[in-house]
Amino acid sequence: MPVPDAEQSRSAPGEARIEDALADPVVAAVRDTGGYGGAVYLRSRDRRSLVLCVMSGVPRSLLKPWWRIPVSGALPMCEAFRSGETQYLPDDRATMLRFPQFTAALPYSFAHAYQPVRVGGETVGVLAVLHSSTRDPAGEAEVREGLRGAGREMEERLAGYARGLPGRTDADAVAYGIEYDDQPVSVRLPAPRAEAVSVGMVEWDLAGGRWTGDDDALELLGVSREDFGGTLAAVEERVSPDDLYELRAARRDAEETGQVRGRHFRVLDESQDDSETVHYRPVELWGHVVRTGTSDRLLVGALVDVAGGVTAAEAAERLPDGLFSLDQDGRVIYANRRCQDLLGCDLERLLGHHPWRVLTWLRDPAYEDRYRAAMLTQQPVSYLVRDPDGVWLGFVLYPGVHGLTGRVFRTAAPAGAEPGRPVTSSSEPSAPPTGLVTTARAGALYHVVQMASVLTESVTVRDVCRAVSEQLLPAFGAQEVALYTVRDGRMYLLWEDGYPQHFLDPFEGVPLDADLPGVHALTARLPLFFESPDELVGAYPRLALDPMTSWAFLPLIASGHAIGSCILGWDAPHRFTAEERSALTALAGLAAQAMERARLYDAESAVARGLQEGLLPHRLPVIDRLRITARYLPGTKGMDIGGDWYDVIRTGRGVALVIGDVEGHSVGAAAVMGQLRSAVHAFAASGRPPQEVIMHTNQLLAELETDVFATCCYIELDPATGRALAVRAGHPPPLLRHPDGSAEPLELPGGVLLGVQPDADYPVTELTLEPGSVLALYTDGLIEVPGSDIAIGIETVRTCLAVSRTDSMEELADRMLGAARRAEDRPDDVALLLTAYDPADTD
Repeated sequence: MPVPDAEQSRSAPGEARIEDALADPVVAAVRDTGGYGGAVYLRSRDRRSLVLCVMSGVPRSLLKPWWRIPVSGALPMCEAFRSGETQYLPDDRATMLRFPQFTAALPYSFAHAYQPVRVGGETVGVLAVLHSSTRDPAGEAEVREGLRGAGREMEERLAGYARGLPGRTDADAVAYGIEYDDQPVSVRLPAPRAEAVSVGMVEWDLAGGRWTGDDDALELLGVSREDFGGTLAAVEERVSPDDLYELRAARRDAEETGQVRGRHFRVLDESQDDSETVHYRPVELWGHVVRTGTSDRLLVGALVDVAGGVTAAEAAERLPDGLFSLDQDGRVIYANRRCQDLLGCDLERLLGHHPWRVLTWLRDPAYEDRYRAAMLTQQPVSYLVRDPDGVWLGFVLYPGVHGLTGRVFRTAAPAGAEPGRPVTSSSEPSAPPTGLVTTARAGALYHVVQMASVLTESVTVRDVCRAVSEQLLPAFGAQEVALYTVRDGRMYLLWEDGYPQHFLDPFEGVPLDADLPGVHALTARLPLFFESPDELVGAYPRLALDPMTSWAFLPLIASGHAIGSCILGWDAPHRFTAEERSALTALAGLAAQAMERARLYDAESAVARGLQEGLLPHRLPVIDRLRITARYLPGTKGMDIGGDWYDVIRTGRGVALVIGDVEGHSVGAAAVMGQLRSAVHAFAASGRPPQEVIMHTNQLLAELETDVFATCCYIELDPATGRALAVRAGHPPPLLRHPDGSAEPLELPGGVLLGVQPDADYPVTELTLEPGSVLALYTDGLIEVPGSDIAIGIETVRTCLAVSRTDSMEELADRMLGAARRAEDRPDDVALLLTAYDPADTD
């Protein structure tokens, strides 16, 4: 059966190949860590994917769903690549805790470890090793040391490969050219050395009875050339009397059929040091009759030493149980006669095929999964099957790195036993066990689980589009994706990646009756697949083509509503298997549901954000001797809005700088924020001192009975003197930058959160700002980093304030936001109020 796109993996004679630099280190890593399999992933050319380059000890077919995976995927090899740290997972429990999606697709217990591969300080791939988690498990320290050694050797070899690439210049980075986009290459692990089979060439003149043989043939007969008479009688002297008939029958076969096929007989073996016992060695005769100038009845053939293989096969035939052997990919390479009888299938039909493909009653995915379980755990697996005649058969599979040996036997069905209820055990059971091991179909399942997980965390339409692009392109090896949505009966582009610039412009706003595959896929609600440009042009003659050669047009349907279309393109001929078509269709359904949910969120969020922004100051007052600026950024995580606010209020004694944060993220929190801001503004404008402003605001919040709390920092500043009075209610400390460039947090004594104790007191702290000072008030969204101490966030912002220029408050505010956290990862809302005190400034 031809392998799709196999030509991509071939190179010109003598051309250096990257897998040649990886093969020996992979085998060494498996050997040095006591594993049974290994693999190397390298980054793809577009850097979106990790591509399986070399594997050893594990069948290529078993890992096919993971030949190409997204760099952003929730898989241990992806995590090792992104973090640059070794990942060690000793069993299925550890894997489930850290990478549940990986376990969902491969629910087997095995140990695995992953080592980043670096070249010139740049991570270019990942080395993986697999171990049995129960049979002679390796220690973590041993595994890590073996991986490090193999990683160092791999780095040296890859660097040498990169330096030898054509067209390379001295200016190129060391890691230049370390990338991969072909199919994986299998490297066989060393197998125990088998005893060589001796073969000797013979010629037998059937008419005259003359025999001739080369030195190997005479050695098998146990005679020297000087002592051999060269006749049939001389050969018969070396053959066991019990087997003379077989030798003579070989002559009859040759005369009647023109060939001899494996006639078996024994010859004297005088190499044994035992003069009292006669020893014999089994051999076989193979050959065919040819015509020569001197005889038209000359048998030309070979005498084969079969002391090992055939004897073992004969032993297997004597057993009462059926025995069979599968290669690494699960195809039958041997089955004894008893196995053929029990399965009701002859050897000719079984050889070279998966048994679950030949026998219809074994086609349940549960049985193929037992093979996967045995090969990945390297532990025996047993299970029960009921054949079409109602007979219960027990199967036991014994795995090894080069294949699998199986035993099958008749058995009585235990009480309550059902077909396909297998169990994994560490030794052969005395009776077929019936415990259940979870059955899973690796392959498309992983992509569906991974996409569902990522889309669950996607909030906005842009999040969904990015997730679909980052998952579908690398998972299926596509190079371009376009996502369209329906609005007012027309199609509009939401997201594209990989298309030539302006190529999609003519398709913007096309109606739903346009003769286009993306439109037809949506209106017909059926996916369309085209494996070549000829197919696509044949269906749509007027369609302008991009440089791709295969396409998938997927409808996005959610809850019966047409959402839009997803278009994927491949730059090489691509064959869509039935499994891949089903997976893409399912993934499009998941994307459509996430898209619909995200559209509702975006609409609701726009209304909520408008409400929140309406509650904040539209502009800040201009105050002599002060330069003031503010920032408000909504959080990117979560479905609701927050209660952060800031304000600048003129008072009878100067100006009040206020910042606060209402607990929670909801429209209710924003409404409370609006009430508190109005209250603070009213109390401050009435001329009340700072402590009374906060005390009355606290009492008001308690009286509202909203079950939410708030923090606040209130500083009243006299611009003429620089004197200030500060009150803090559970809020993070403000930051003060001195004229000399040093900066510090102001650890102001404060009171409890607003709304906790109606009669709480709030102490006042006196401050004096020097000319050239900058005061920074902020909410906790600026300094909080999940999994990190809040003090680290404060120190990060303080450092930025200290080292940044202060001639522009706008630039300073932007720098402080940027230093604290990337906007796309910000989990909470952020409010920031900056005030520069400059008595010389009269603007």
